Amino acid sequence: MDRARPASTLERVSSWTSTAIALLEADATRSADTHLHIFPLPREWGIDLYLKDESVHPTGSLKHRLARSLILYGLVNGRIHEGTTLVEASSGSTAVSEAYFARMLGLPFLTVVPRSTSPEKIQLIEFAGGRCHYVEPGSDMYGEAERLAAECGGYYLDQFTYAERATDWRGNNNIAESVFSQLALERHPIPSWIVVGAGTGGTSATFGRYVKYRRHATRVAVVDPEGSAFFGGWRDGDAGHTTGTPSRIEGIGRPRVEPSFVPGVIDEMLQVPDAASIAAVRLLRERTLHWAGGSTGTNLVGAFRLIARMRAAGEQGSIVTLICDGGARYAGTYYDDDWVSARGWDLAPHRERMERFLESGTWVE
Repeated sequence: MDRARPASTLERVSSWTSTAIALLEADATRSADTHLHIFPLPREWGIDLYLKDESVHPTGSLKHRLARSLILYGLVNGRIHEGTTLVEASSGSTAVSEAYFARMLGLPFLTVVPRSTSPEKIQLIEFAGGRCHYVEPGSDMYGEAERLAAECGGYYLDQFTYAERATDWRGNNNIAESVFSQLALERHPIPSWIVVGAGTGGTSATFGRYVKYRRHATRVAVVDPEGSAFFGGWRDGDAGHTTGTPSRIEGIGRPRVEPSFVPGVIDEMLQVPDAASIAAVRLLRERTLHWAGGSTGTNLVGAFRLIARMRAAGEQGSIVTLICDGGARYAGTYYDDDWVSARGWDLAPHRERMERFLESGTWVE
């Protein structure tokens, strides 16, 4: 009888884990292939710009993929079991997506957020089933999340450390594999550039590793907002580079170089002014009716600059970037003129530069 008890317990745990993994895989099957939209450019340029629309995931952002991968990573490594409390340090889209999956698996979810986090964000996290634990200052998030997980016997998901290793860049229906599959019948099926931002560094690591693994000539460019440490860390080869400045473009940019950022797979980094990012998402909405967040604008500015460079060099090809999340959650911020003005952002010169680019194909800094 005594010998049977451990086997019975193992069987129960294995059964729960197997069910949990099956639920995550079912979600992946339902939501994996997001749309690849075409941004209108003059066809005679010979350059096509595609927008991978990650806003259509069930939790409304690119972080849906990351959250699923992080939880799957914890499951297969034997760190998440039935009843395990999941803990994160995030006040944004990652926490929303992780809360969604935690509820799917019947697990408690707690995220550590700065005291200054907006009520709108808190509502999104709580709507998805999560709870918020407040800290001040925001830089204490990491240590507090680790402490809380240890205190309750939970599991710290730690997106900033595990993002680059939780996603299988070889396949497993990752975002890179999806993009190349969707481009197969286009006139330039192997893109010249992939343009992404860095929040954890996981997305750029996935694309960068995938194109090398598949031996594609595609280059990866990472766009970085004002005040972020990633650009300086990449430029100087300094993994310890910090700025101490939080990003004003939600979802990308960090005050420190995060552990998941892999500079060796990146071909180029571009700094983008915050006002340009906001001007770009407003232009995107007017030109395509796609309503996106500020990080999508950062991506778009980087793509425009690279297209202008390709035209100047007489090159043709395609560029792919991402719609990272939907614009509805930013109606009171990036799309509100008073809010933008209060931050001292003048969108007009950036908008004029982009309009000139779309007419002539040239980019003037």
